[in-house]
Amino acid sequence: MSAALKIDQFNLLDDESCEARIRAAKRLLGPRLAILGHHYQRDEVFRHADFTGDSLKLSQLAAGSGAEHIVFCGVHFMAEVADIVTGGSRNVILPDLAAGCSMADMANLVKVRKCWNEISQVLDPDEKVTPVTYINSAADLKAFCGEHGGIVCTSSNARGILEWSFARREKVLFFPDQHLGRNTGHRMGIPLSQMVLWDFTKPMGGLSAEEIRQARIILWKGFCSVHQMFHPAHIEKFRREVPAGKVISHPENAFEVCEHSDYVGSTEYILRTVRAAEPGSHWLVGTELNLVNRLRDEMKPRGVTVQFMSPLVCMCSTMFRTDPQHLAWTLDNLVAGHVVNRIRVPEAVAAPARLALQRMLDLAD
Repeated sequence: MSAALKIDQFNLLDDESCEARIRAAKRLLGPRLAILGHHYQRDEVFRHADFTGDSLKLSQLAAGSGAEHIVFCGVHFMAEVADIVTGGSRNVILPDLAAGCSMADMANLVKVRKCWNEISQVLDPDEKVTPVTYINSAADLKAFCGEHGGIVCTSSNARGILEWSFARREKVLFFPDQHLGRNTGHRMGIPLSQMVLWDFTKPMGGLSAEEIRQARIILWKGFCSVHQMFHPAHIEKFRREVPAGKVISHPENAFEVCEHSDYVGSTEYILRTVRAAEPGSHWLVGTELNLVNRLRDEMKPRGVTVQFMSPLVCMCSTMFRTDPQHLAWTLDNLVAGHVVNRIRVPEAVAAPARLALQRMLDLAD
């Protein structure tokens, strides 16, 4: 067998040449290949996806596809989830290993274990605290939750997951995204005063023992770099210019942005809501740029105006690393019999992570 092709050979190719290679490779690989495209992916890559959606939906579709090779055009934690749910039985590939997630990187296992140990100086967390990790997190944090009676959540099911968690223990440690935790807790009627922020750069998270005892939700000081670009001032300006307009935001946005919005929900919720909108309606959308632009183009012929919330370009820069060059390189290697950039979660981590994911999936049954 010849040596694997080098990415350097592809970096100089233009997008048109890459597109031709991608289409040719897809024809040759046929049903052995499934390309997954996350909603935030750039158009030049997204158009080649066999399945599109959010991270969990894509992993579930991939698991049911029977494909030998799963190429995840997303970021690292998404590929890990795909490997976990397929039991390591497929070749899950991330075209560019540098495609990470800044939010996921804000909570790592060392920091979370330190937090857990510090909380134990005040109370017994294994009796009093359910660890809940957003799916936007590393596999070893999902495993941590699995080992400590915890669970995984998505932006779609966060409320149900918190209700499940409170039915078992009186408190929740929610990581890595503070905003999803705060916005969900608020909509459940939990006062902001009972949701405290754990600053992982400070001893005891910057909290007193009394604040920890009184808290119902301990929020990790993490956030999405894209959604932090949206501000209430953007909504106020839109309200002045389009009084009859509607505002819809992702719950990864800051509390103030969500409070000023008419609708708040996951990516799939945003798509479903705007697609059902009446002709003539005008929507301000607070989530990632590539998704909003595609939704704008889709709805324009139907007389629905879709407007991006920020005046600045706010795309997911790590997702953007997956370009046509990396996708073409990945597929040409598969055609040549080489699996590059395979994402493999060790079973010692995958098993407890799978347990935390299964607890979440069982609630949907």
